[in-house]
Amino acid sequence: MKAGKDKVIAIHYTLKVDGEKVESSHDRDEQLWILLGHGQLIPGLETALDGHEPGDTLSVDVAAADGYGERQEGQIQRMSKKYFPQANRLKPGMTTVLQLKEGGQRAVTVHKVGMSTIDVDVNHPMAGKTLHFDVTVGDVRDATEEEIQHGHAHAPGAETH
Repeated sequence: MKAGKDKVIAIHYTLKVDGEKVESSHDRDEQLWILLGHGQLIPGLETALDGHEPGDTLSVDVAAADGYGERQEGQIQRMSKKYFPQANRLKPGMTTVLQLKEGGQRAVTVHKVGMSTIDVDVNHPMAGKTLHFDVTVGDVRDATEEEIQHGHAHAPGAETH
């Protein structure tokens, strides 16, 4: 079976930026399960996976425009420290995750820490960067109706929600 829209694919991957390893599923020793065609992956990686089968390996360079977008100037926002768990441990240059009012999360980079506020750069920390992925396809299967309704893959043995 080949990867494509409404297929669930399991992959092992390593992500490098500027030649430096940023993250890898091998470190967690578990595959990443993705429902293709539902916005779970950055567009450049999803396009590269289309048509691949279990056992395939690929190296993919994803330009910023097909990854986390181009870096935009003037994206510094001042926020109350109350929105940051462990605010007192944050220092300029660190990345953290904000919980959004409408649900979901957003990765931000700490720009400046004040007495009661923190200035953050709301550009994604990987914005403007070319991403290099080394990927091994482990499994490809049809998505279930429940997965399509939920908009994400359910890994074997995982609770569904």
